[in-house]
Amino acid sequence: MSEKKRILSGMRPTGPLHLGNLHGALLNWIDMQDTYDCFFFIADWHALTSDYENPGNIKEYIRQMMIDWLSVGLTPEKSTLFVQSKIKEHAELFLLLSMITPVPWLERNPTYKEQIGQLQSKDLSTFGFLGYPVLQAADIIIYKAQGVPVGIDQVPHVEITREIARRFNYLYREVFPEPESILTQTPKILGIDRRKMSKSYNNAIYLSDSPEQIRARVSQMITDPARKRRSDPGNPDVCNVFTFHTIYSNREIIDRVNKECRSAEIGCVECKQIMAEGLIAGLAPIREKRRYYEQRPEQVDEIIVEGTRKAKETAAATMEEVREAIGI
Repeated sequence: MSEKKRILSGMRPTGPLHLGNLHGALLNWIDMQDTYDCFFFIADWHALTSDYENPGNIKEYIRQMMIDWLSVGLTPEKSTLFVQSKIKEHAELFLLLSMITPVPWLERNPTYKEQIGQLQSKDLSTFGFLGYPVLQAADIIIYKAQGVPVGIDQVPHVEITREIARRFNYLYREVFPEPESILTQTPKILGIDRRKMSKSYNNAIYLSDSPEQIRARVSQMITDPARKRRSDPGNPDVCNVFTFHTIYSNREIIDRVNKECRSAEIGCVECKQIMAEGLIAGLAPIREKRRYYEQRPEQVDEIIVEGTRKAKETAAATMEEVREAIGI
């Protein structure tokens, strides 16, 4: 095993990545590449837990997700980048762990209850949806990851993984380390309607958006809800557009907007136009790298193949230990 502490995380390929994904996970992953032994995977089996009725786009989303990852700065020279379903050992370990995981552990998972309530248009009364924390545990411990980078709301997922690993080690013999949650900084990036940025809410600004699309989406952003007229003073502290300014505008513009919004010297339309140009400039390097990889799909596929090969070596070695421990 590498001298560096090993971490693992993944994303479901359910559509194009957006700014919430960038600031909520990808920028943290990029920073970790130099200090950790990083395994990052595209969780296509996990995508089926909620999108099992319409899996047709998942294959294309996989390549597009890898392009997004490479465009923002993940690199196969520093991280192992792979696709979950290409490594069948994940499924084998999932099956074995499902034999020892008590159902109440899964039913008390807060995300399970939350998504059942939020996604009422989908039939989620499946074993796959209930049992996805077991698959998630298999994803993590098959690589003997010591840490999982997460936001505070995802800590319960890692805790279930720790419990499952602990139970396996107790029943058979110690094979798996218990992974720790590595809490990451996640700026509050809301969608254009002030809800959580999400593909399902149709309120996202995507990494693949053109400058024209970015300007159009920014123009729809909800600002200070209390500011009804142009002549009303605004409050940047509660304005989602100003939050974007603090990330993508320079200090002079931030200070100007902060002052002029409060005194009604600047209107929301102008404020959004200024922010949109800063956002377009900030995402320009990503767009440039994205064009490079879009023109070289074979290179992207080669990166996936090589990353999957490296990950499979580790997964296969772990499964030999698992079978020996269980005695099958």
